[in-house]
Amino acid sequence: MVSPAYFEDFESGMSYEFGEYHVTKEEILQFATMYDPQPFHLSDEEGKKTLFGGLCASGWHTCSMAMSMTVDNMPKGDTGTMGSPGIDELRWHKPVFPGDTLRMKTTILDKKESRSRPEMGSLFMLNEMFNQNDDLVMSNKPIVLFRKRATE
Repeated sequence: MVSPAYFEDFESGMSYEFGEYHVTKEEILQFATMYDPQPFHLSDEEGKKTLFGGLCASGWHTCSMAMSMTVDNMPKGDTGTMGSPGIDELRWHKPVFPGDTLRMKTTILDKKESRSRPEMGSLFMLNEMFNQNDDLVMSNKPIVLFRKRATE
């Protein structure tokens, strides 16, 4: 099967599971030091004092890991992806810990052709990230712009 690459290739209800991301303590500390230096992202001891129970990844780091898996899973070469105007309903359901292995599931919720730009359309998706225990750790609803195939 050819991977979906253009607006016409997607249908509501389609879903894809992909990715395998191994989370390391070193990566958590590096991200937190640079972008989210809260104590529970920087120290096992401080993490144990919180409801997380230990060192955990920043939610923003979790989003970055999801984006990395998404891009790694995209078809290579000429595709119709045109970026995204945003994400709705971002939720961090459970903390991500060192040693977790994460995977993604993307479901197409809806698609709409552009009224002002007939060469493109929008896909409305649900992204879900699970850990190795199949616990939902993060979800969001991105809107992604896709080009239609050229008709000649």
